[in-house]
Amino acid sequence: MIVFAAACSAGAEPPRRVVSLNLCTDQLVLMLADPGQIASLSALASDPRSSGMADRARAFPANNGSAESVVLQQPDLILAGTWTTRATVDMLKRLGHRVEIFAPINTLEEARANILRMGNLLGRSPQAQEIVQDFDARLAALRATPGRSPRVALYYALGSTAGRDTLPGDILAAAGLSNIAEEKGLPFGGALPLEELILADPDLILIGRPYGGHARATELLSHPVLKDSGKLHIIPDGAAWTCETPYLLDAVADMITLRQNWSARQ
Repeated sequence: MIVFAAACSAGAEPPRRVVSLNLCTDQLVLMLADPGQIASLSALASDPRSSGMADRARAFPANNGSAESVVLQQPDLILAGTWTTRATVDMLKRLGHRVEIFAPINTLEEARANILRMGNLLGRSPQAQEIVQDFDARLAALRATPGRSPRVALYYALGSTAGRDTLPGDILAAAGLSNIAEEKGLPFGGALPLEELILADPDLILIGRPYGGHARATELLSHPVLKDSGKLHIIPDGAAWTCETPYLLDAVADMITLRQNWSARQ
C-alpha cells in the first residue's frame, strides 16, 4: 500500500498558489491543477525539447528557480525534484515554506503513483484517479500487442546505455523489446563502449534527437559505424520519455510501431 506522507487531509483546503521548480512536477501540475492554482513553473516547462506540455506551459509565468523569486510569489505549496538546487530548497524550508520533493521515477508503476500523489497534494484526487485508470487501460492494451521481439540498445552521450531498472528500460519492456543491457549485466545502465555495442550486434540502436550545435559528449552518436549500420533509429519525441505523464505511453506506442516495422522487414 502506498502512503503519501504529505497528503491533503480530509477537509483541508487545497493549495491556492503552487510554484513548481522541476520539469516533471511542472507537467504533473499542468496535467492536474486548476489553472488558478498555478503561480509559476520552471523555465524548462515551455521547452518542447524536454517538456511534453510546452505549449500549455507558456500560458503561465516562469520562475528562475531562485529562493528570492519564489518567496515573492507567496506560494502555499512548492514542488521540487530530488536534484533541484539544494541551496534553494533548503532556504525555502528554513523560511517555513511547504516544499514537496518528487524523486525521479524508474518505472511506469512509479509514474502512476506520482500522478496519484500529485492529485492528492493539489486537492484533485478524482482527476488523478481518472487519469490513472485511463493510463492502466491503455498500458494493458499496448502490452497485449503481439509480435517478435528485436534486441535493441539505448545509446546516449559518452557511450552510455540504460538498463531494465530505468524508466527508458521499462518503456522498452512494456513495448516488448529486448534490451541488450540485460545481456551486459547493466540493469541500471552504465558505460557501453562503441566496440562492445557493435560486437553485441543488436537489431536496433536507439538514440535521441540531436539538440543541434557541437558537443563532444554526443559526438560518438554520429560515428560512421553507427550511421552505416542500418540499425540506427532516432527516438522521435524525447520529451515523452522523461516524466510521469501519460505521454510515456506514447513512447511505448512508438516502440511497438518500431517493433512491428522491424518484424515486417525480417
